[in-house]
Amino acid sequence: MSAIKYWLWLSSLTNVRPASKAALIDHYGDAERAWFAPEGEFRTVPGVSANDAAVLEARDMSACDNILSECDRQGIDILTMQDARYPRWLCNTYAPPPVLYVKGRLPNVDETPAIAIVGTRRASPYGLKMARTLAFEIVKCGGIIVSGLTEGVDRAAAEGCLLAGGRCIGVLGTPHGEDNRLQRDVAATGALISEYPPGTVTQKFFFRDRNRVSAGLSQGVVVVEAPERSGSLLFAQEALEQGREIFAVPGNADAENSVGTIRLIKDGAKPVTSGWDVMCEFEALFPDKIVKPSGRVSVPEEVKNVPPERTKPAAKQEKTPVSTKKEIDNNITKGYIDLSEQLSRLNEEQLKIITAIGGEQAHIDDVIERTGLGTAKVLSQLTVLEIKGYIRRVPGRRVSLNTAMK
Repeated sequence: MSAIKYWLWLSSLTNVRPASKAALIDHYGDAERAWFAPEGEFRTVPGVSANDAAVLEARDMSACDNILSECDRQGIDILTMQDARYPRWLCNTYAPPPVLYVKGRLPNVDETPAIAIVGTRRASPYGLKMARTLAFEIVKCGGIIVSGLTEGVDRAAAEGCLLAGGRCIGVLGTPHGEDNRLQRDVAATGALISEYPPGTVTQKFFFRDRNRVSAGLSQGVVVVEAPERSGSLLFAQEALEQGREIFAVPGNADAENSVGTIRLIKDGAKPVTSGWDVMCEFEALFPDKIVKPSGRVSVPEEVKNVPPERTKPAAKQEKTPVSTKKEIDNNITKGYIDLSEQLSRLNEEQLKIITAIGGEQAHIDDVIERTGLGTAKVLSQLTVLEIKGYIRRVPGRRVSLNTAMK
């Protein structure tokens, strides 16, 4: 039997605590030796609970063939703790996953600074802008972004990374499935990872357990916005326990989304307002990877500007009244903007992409081939064009010009 199946057996037992799995590997050395341990021995392994030992004793491999088949269908790479590509930085932390299921190509976080950017799902416009800007600047200074890809700060950070042409590691709190647009873009230039085999039924505790993986892949964690009872504070605590550097973005003292970040700063987190504020802390650790800017990194306006529909107000924050008339007038005016004026606002790479898309829907791979631009460049510019309203995404990794552009 292939050794990989023993690792899949251990990985598939989602009702066994990560700490027990780690204790098992620490005791036996690998999953295959654990599988062939004498009957009844699991309950004597230090760190393995009695309940977990009972589950392990069943030695149920029935799911392994389905996992292998689904990984092959979805193009998922299987990395075990014994694989040379498995990050040592993660392996040396508390309860590392025995298996990582990877779409894309996992960047080498052992040799390149990786920074997790986290925050509330109900981010303010300021929080979204800061998440995008910080991620963009960190990439330009030589860093990798780690993100949970959830709505709000996490998503904004991933977008900022892609707009900079950088590599993002998206850490899922679910098994791999049918990816959304952002997840596909992340996998195309970096990696989308999960510790759960495809086909696993998602449990609520998966999202909390994800924190230790995201923190374990990172050298530092930036909390952008966090209300008093935010899950981002739990993430920061997990990272702190793993010995990671904690950073926080200052906000208004009376803003609900700043309660958590202000508390972190009071407790010793470094306040940051730029990507270099973060990256300078790792200059000695990664001298050949970090690029010190001569001044503040130049951030394009499309990075800072977040679409209005994305700027949800924070909890308990009153909504600002909106004039219906003004909104309607703006929409009418936009429809009459001259086409040549619209095109004049695009740079050379964006014009190439618009031309490559043409009058019909185009597959993203075809756009990459027609333009001759790299994958990362095309994906980042497609994101910019979508934000500006020039294109729209359609199912099947295809894009189309908006009606006004045709």
